[in-house]
Amino acid sequence: MEDTRKIAIYSRKSKFTGKGESIGNQIELCKAGIRTAYSDISDDAILIFEDEGFSGGNTNRPQFQEMMKLCRKRKIKCIVCYRLDRISRNICDYTSMIEELNQLDISFISITEKFDTTSAIGRTMMNIASVFAQFERETIAERIRDNMLELAKDGRWLGGNTPTGYRSVETIGSITMDGRKRKARKLEIIPDEAKLIQLIFSKFLEFHSLTKTETYLIQNNYITKTGKYFSRFAIKGILMNPIYLKADEAAWNYFDTKEVEVFSDRNCFDGNHGVIAYNKTKQQTGHSNKVRDIKDWIIAVGKHEGIISGEDWCQTQKLLAQNKSKSYRKPRSNVALLSGLLFCGDCGSFMRPKLSQRINQDGEFIYDYLCELKEKSKRQKCSMKRINGNELDQAISNEIKKITSDESELLRILKKEAAHAQMRNTSHQKKILSLKRNKSYTECKIKNLIALLEKAEDTAAHKYILEEINTLDKAKIDIEAQIQEYEGMERVNALSDLEFEGLAKMLCSFADSFETMPLEQKRFTIKTFVRKIVWDGSQVHIYFLGNEDDKTDISQDALLEPQREGYK
Repeated sequence: MEDTRKIAIYSRKSKFTGKGESIGNQIELCKAGIRTAYSDISDDAILIFEDEGFSGGNTNRPQFQEMMKLCRKRKIKCIVCYRLDRISRNICDYTSMIEELNQLDISFISITEKFDTTSAIGRTMMNIASVFAQFERETIAERIRDNMLELAKDGRWLGGNTPTGYRSVETIGSITMDGRKRKARKLEIIPDEAKLIQLIFSKFLEFHSLTKTETYLIQNNYITKTGKYFSRFAIKGILMNPIYLKADEAAWNYFDTKEVEVFSDRNCFDGNHGVIAYNKTKQQTGHSNKVRDIKDWIIAVGKHEGIISGEDWCQTQKLLAQNKSKSYRKPRSNVALLSGLLFCGDCGSFMRPKLSQRINQDGEFIYDYLCELKEKSKRQKCSMKRINGNELDQAISNEIKKITSDESELLRILKKEAAHAQMRNTSHQKKILSLKRNKSYTECKIKNLIALLEKAEDTAAHKYILEEINTLDKAKIDIEAQIQEYEGMERVNALSDLEFEGLAKMLCSFADSFETMPLEQKRFTIKTFVRKIVWDGSQVHIYFLGNEDDKTDISQDALLEPQREGYK
């Protein structure tokens, strides 16, 4: 069976310079290499992916990711690049890509290094590269762990976000062989914040509940360093952090039981100094840090003073583990249309749907929207009235249908914006045409000067002609950069035209198709042109995208049914 998959050329350059290994040069060289490997290939069978202005430090590049998506869909049979570092300067990224291509039965060719996995030698080189990459990964991991153990000798604070309760201060570290003093950092207690940490631990030990601890802190106006109320997630992070733990007998026994590597001697657990855990988190570029299994930690006695006794800290870990084992994720209400869009007009918090077990006359479960802060604070920090979710969702749907008519203000604004985008596009096209004429004129002058250069060889004029050619070449490069910039703006405006047109069509067909849409599609459709919805206790305000002041109000009278007692 004939292989109809296409060949991909990938080119990358960190910034536009117009010299040397430009995107254009890379592509032409790759095409020449493809014709050597595939003599009967046509231009239609070649796909070109260009990433200009992107570093090779990682593979988070739009065109590279688009190419890999097509690879996973089995649309490509070979990837060709000018040089290996065009793919990535990170050998692990490169090796991961080669391994994936091998699984997908996709060949890889590098023009410069003559790396070609279509041949037996190329595949052997790939395997050798994989071995070295794996060796590098293991060597780096060992080196990092050795460094962690060296740091654990001093119990130093390595920096980063300082935990609540402490400040980071500079101190004198070790002394090198040549007598120089190395600077180090340690944690110093902030008394008021330390009292807050003690309070959080004591309340959790009292309530045995993160939710009740959160409510207590909100009700009593305790806030984080950033001025926000403590969330359950933040509270749990504090309770699990060993930085607050006093290095005492209970702490030693806890880590010994958990089979954690403790670098400090047992006699260092004096009940005064705190504990530092090295190798605690796994850090990945582009992803949030993940806490490693406790057996992978390296524990040492730090230079700082501990805040929580070993007995209380260990009891806290026990309670957290018990809560985790018996907890279950409560099913979320999947009937509320305005989740993530509705805000409290009093405190600005989200209003979350709260599902009841009652059913209305249409056979639907009744649900209300409740202010998140009101619920967490047990009504102490916000007193916003609930609102019937079934009625509000229907009222919002009806109101949005009105503004999607052909005569609506929203559609008029969209058409106006589309016209402005078209005007900008016309202006850009004129500028591009002018620049291209200048480029052609400059190229013509360069050709004429090159012809003169041959005749003026071994004369005084040769030097000046060469200088003029170089000047014109730089001018040509500047013109090409301007053309590229305006073409980019033209593409953006063209995309805007399509977006406006699509949105306008969506609005016109909205009223007819909305009721038959699945719930998730309804939410997506509303979020396309609604920025937020605010309930102020008597009116609902709909804010549309594009204008902070552009809003529609819905009063209580617009709701389908009378509110129940306490909701009016």
